[in-house]
Amino acid sequence: MNILSAKQSYRQKQNIVLEKNYRVSKNFFRSDKILSNFLTENISPDGFAQMHPKLIELGGEAAGKMNDLSLAADKKGPELIKRNFLGETMNEISFHPAYWELMDIAVKSDMFRVKWEPGNKKKFKMELHRLGFSAGYLFALSECGQFCPLCMTDGVARLIDIFCTEEDKNRLLPHIYTEKVSEFFTGAMYLTEKTGGSDVGANITLADPTSEKNIYTLTGEKWFCSNANADLIFALARTDENCKGTKGLSIFLVEKFLPDGKKNPIDIIRLKEKLGVRSMASAECMLEETTGKLVGNEFEGFKVMVEMINLSRLYNSVGALSSSRRALIEAYQFITHRQTFGKYAIEHALIRTKLLELGSLNVANFYLTWRAIKSLDLADNGDEKESQLFRIINPMTKKWSAETGVYITRECMELMGGIGYIEDGVMPKLMRDVMVLPIWEGSGNIIILDMLRAMFKSNGFEILCEEIFKSGSTSKKIQWGDFNFSDWLKKELTVLISFSEKLKKFNRDEMEASSKMFFEKLTTLFQISILIENFNEESKNWILPSVKFLKSKYSPEEIQELIPPSVEEVKGLIGWDF
Repeated sequence: MNILSAKQSYRQKQNIVLEKNYRVSKNFFRSDKILSNFLTENISPDGFAQMHPKLIELGGEAAGKMNDLSLAADKKGPELIKRNFLGETMNEISFHPAYWELMDIAVKSDMFRVKWEPGNKKKFKMELHRLGFSAGYLFALSECGQFCPLCMTDGVARLIDIFCTEEDKNRLLPHIYTEKVSEFFTGAMYLTEKTGGSDVGANITLADPTSEKNIYTLTGEKWFCSNANADLIFALARTDENCKGTKGLSIFLVEKFLPDGKKNPIDIIRLKEKLGVRSMASAECMLEETTGKLVGNEFEGFKVMVEMINLSRLYNSVGALSSSRRALIEAYQFITHRQTFGKYAIEHALIRTKLLELGSLNVANFYLTWRAIKSLDLADNGDEKESQLFRIINPMTKKWSAETGVYITRECMELMGGIGYIEDGVMPKLMRDVMVLPIWEGSGNIIILDMLRAMFKSNGFEILCEEIFKSGSTSKKIQWGDFNFSDWLKKELTVLISFSEKLKKFNRDEMEASSKMFFEKLTTLFQISILIENFNEESKNWILPSVKFLKSKYSPEEIQELIPPSVEEVKGLIGWDF
């Protein structure tokens, strides 16, 4: 055989191996057994029927053209057009065409229309967030950067719906539930300033009243303005500079264009050069006698903004969940075809053991995140108990999903080896994007402090303990040899409750230092209880191994012989169908 024919033979053999073994999903919704099972069990038949065609379509786009669009928008991020040819100040932001194609997909997915179109809002009022996030989850599997502007938009719609006048609702909300991207208004919140960052009470932006009722001019610099090209902005400012802290803040609706059609003056100082989520624009913005309308009562701005922050934390959790889920799937699809040392990579014990860990963390985060989403659905419909519960599990979910999301994504990149580090694929982008999620909407330490406040100022902790205890009382449906989950859950919960009483009596420094591990233990117990509640004939394939893993992680045994999961058990845990 000559050299040329030998090369051809070698290439043919390689191609045969790839064609025979390497398979990827053609539709992320059809492939995801975990998502399909959850939606079937946890939303109404009418709600499922409403979203199903959209989820099928979006699932195909997320697995297909959204990949190329997302990579293009990431590599060719937004640019600030400060001035035009004549030297006139423009303050415009230019985006790659891929950005607007992604936005068009988001608008047509109905993630907002199902929530905010009046007929849908009334018909599906008990499950609006679950329906909206069913599309958001799929979208974020392929594009996490633009998920931030979408998050801000949903949050703005929430504030308009709760706090604005009927005239403003009728004028603005149709631009959020529209089916046409050309008519779509995106949102933003201008919150942080250089003076304080997370310490919002240190903000110094001022609002001066005009002769027109409730209309003010805002002056000051906003330091981290994500979705800086937004049409609708909620900004915090002080009407009295002598009224300090968050209690002195009021909130204003700032529109991109004034009633006469002129641009509302906002000077974009520069765009932020970010590590990840590079497809969307974050900027430093100077408000220079920018017109804003007072929303809600004066000095209650932070209270209003909290409604948007709470929803943003849910988006943060879904973004972390989707990004790490995508990383897990990328690694899983690669490992099932990759041959190393005489067998497929998934047949190696260490790889299966690692997939057991990552898959279990993903499953636990999935059900924790959707429990928080359900809690907001119920709280919005007047369930006071769920409102109290949401106060503690929303920051809990945000923190845990973000931290473990980073870990899952990094470990999945390592499982793929060198090819996982190459920019031709999606893994580097996922890694960069997911890194911001522990920071956005309250960094880890801020979240710990927030959960402490929730313990002292609400009944959320007591209600959470009731939830765990109830699951412990019904956990006999999960069998693990002779192990009694019911007794174990109740025992560990008793220990945490006892420690919580001690925690409340510590001095401030001891309380803060001791609370991190306490909340981590509480989170794991709550995740186990949620998994138990969602156990059924199909979900047992991924829930049972996840419960067993979380239990062993919660109370590790001494070094001993470990039996790795079988290939079939790993496939069941991942819950992914090619």
